[in-house]
Order: sequence, then C-alpha cells, then structure tokens
Amino acid sequence: MDGVAFTLPGHPQGKGRARAFLRGGHIGHYTPEKTRSYEGMIRVAAMDAMAGRPPFTVPVTMEVSAFFAVPASWPKKRRDDALAGRVRPGKKPDLSNVQKAAEDAINGVVFLDDALIVSSYAMKRYSDMPRVEVLVMPA
Repeated sequence: MDGVAFTLPGHPQGKGRARAFLRGGHIGHYTPEKTRSYEGMIRVAAMDAMAGRPPFTVPVTMEVSAFFAVPASWPKKRRDDALAGRVRPGKKPDLSNVQKAAEDAINGVVFLDDALIVSSYAMKRYSDMPRVEVLVMPA
C-alpha cells in the first residue's frame, strides 16, 4: 500500500490549547475557533490526497515538515543562511503543536485512529513559500 502526501500552503499553525468555561455550575471545554478552522483546512487537503481511499488500518509512520517565511527585516546574508537551512526557526508555534494539529485533523481520514502512528518525524525550516507538508506511510 502506498503512502499519502499533501501540502497545506500558508503559515504553519499549532494546535491551540483547549479552553474551559463555567455555565450553570458545570465546567465545559472547547477548541478555539482558529484551531478548528486550521484543522478543517488540513482535513480537506488530506481528503483530496486520499482520493476516496479508505484510511490506513495498519501501523503508520508520519512526517510533518513546517516551513516558515523568512522575516522581511533580515539582512540578505541571514536570509540566505535561513533558506539554506543554516538558520532554523526557533519560534512559535511549537513544533509539537504543529504536529498535533496535523495528527488530530487527519484522524479518521488518513488513518483510522492516531494510535496507529508508531513513528514520526517533524522539522521546522525557513522557506520562500510557507507551508506544512505531511507524509503518512505504512510502517
């Protein structure tokens, strides 16, 4: 069985922390709208990439690559170093949150359950085209 790969153009976003509220003496939780919207876009990209195939039911490996825009204020030398991979983006969002947003968004679309992920790789880099790339393959 072949793997599935897709790209979500735009600035990488991390999964937002669940918010709690109190209503009528009961505590409830909700996912912030920005996170729900971003995960929806990831889900649509994954559905397009799956092209009607059923989700994986076997253990999988998942790779997430987050590419950030180089700050416009940087001098040419630092910009060139960033694009060559010699300078990496040590800034928000956290890489683990970017990966978690992707995992949760494609759960049930690319794999039956995210418990099937047995290995993963994630990275942050700079690029002229900000985006998130996801690759899922049978392990």
